[in-house]
Amino acid sequence: MAAEEVLQTVDHYKTEIERLTKELTETTHEKIQAAEYGLVVLEEKLTLKQQYDELEAEYDSLKQELEQLKEGRGKRRGETQS
Repeated sequence: MAAEEVLQTVDHYKTEIERLTKELTETTHEKIQAAEYGLVVLEEKLTLKQQYDELEAEYDSLKQELEQLKEGRGKRRGETQS
């Protein structure tokens, strides 16, 4: 009878080990997927930040150019009125 109990206990532990191994594999897979998704999001963020910086630089350049054109126009009007 004791040997039968030991075999049942061993079977129980084997089943539990298989269940835990499967659960660990699934959890590890989910974590890897989450990490990969996080990397994709980070790459997109960096791309968008770069595009934003480029657009901001272009905006600043155009704004400066507009101010220079306004100043030049104002000077020309002043010269023509003299």
